[in-house]
Amino acid sequence: MDEADRYARRFEKVLDYIASHLDQPLDVERLSQVAHFSRFHFHRQFSAYLGVGVARYILMQRLRRASYWLAFQPQRKITAIALDCGFDNPETFSRAFRQALGRSPSEFRRRPDWPDWHARMTPPVRERVASMEVNIVTVEPVMVAALEHLGPPDRVNDSAQRFIAWRKESGLSPVASSQTYGIAYDNPETSEPERFRFDICGSVAGPVPANPQGVIVKQIPGGRCAVARHRGSHHDLGDTIWHLYREWLPASGETLRDFPVYFHYLNLASDTPEHLLLTDVHLPLR
Repeated sequence: MDEADRYARRFEKVLDYIASHLDQPLDVERLSQVAHFSRFHFHRQFSAYLGVGVARYILMQRLRRASYWLAFQPQRKITAIALDCGFDNPETFSRAFRQALGRSPSEFRRRPDWPDWHARMTPPVRERVASMEVNIVTVEPVMVAALEHLGPPDRVNDSAQRFIAWRKESGLSPVASSQTYGIAYDNPETSEPERFRFDICGSVAGPVPANPQGVIVKQIPGGRCAVARHRGSHHDLGDTIWHLYREWLPASGETLRDFPVYFHYLNLASDTPEHLLLTDVHLPLR
């Protein structure tokens, strides 16, 4: 491991610490100790590495978590969300939320505007992953219930809400006892927004009756896949995909199969802190 990797890992420890302590007070002295940096230089180092100051980064992470809970956990009260995300009281939370997103938490819960949310809440760009373990495995075919998203990438969460509603109403792909997948037909960075395709899927054991959400049955084919485990925000999945295509594939001598890259979500953003999210990225091989 070179010095750049060691430096990056020290910051990863800080970001992990922040993500796992968002419900608690966070100060520069403690964060600098986590990274073994001098507190006198920590502000400058953090801003230079992440492109945003410490306080701003922490606030945005708290608001991102609160946004997911508002949208995907309707049973969780706004007051509880405020306190669990580290705000002193609901008033402070509402004021910060409105300043960042232009609407109150209750307004966002009723009608989340994901394109606007992405424009305002996209985290700063971080360095590409320097190294990553990739394993070649043989997977079995999986029958899935799929909701086909067609449209801007920043609207995928709207489709996810429809799929969650179908899951709850039908009981055919319960989160607790089934697997969750995403099939990425197109690259969000290069596709025309209106033509971007992405399937949101849950494993099923049998047919899916006609339903208002438009969920249908598909199959993720079995076969050889290169698998890399992505740790952290789904927003950064592109970094793992980039590594597979740009670094791993040319050196592997492997040939791609005629099926798109897909994700196996080992846990979900609606009930998991971002730093604990685990996603297996599958690149189908011949």
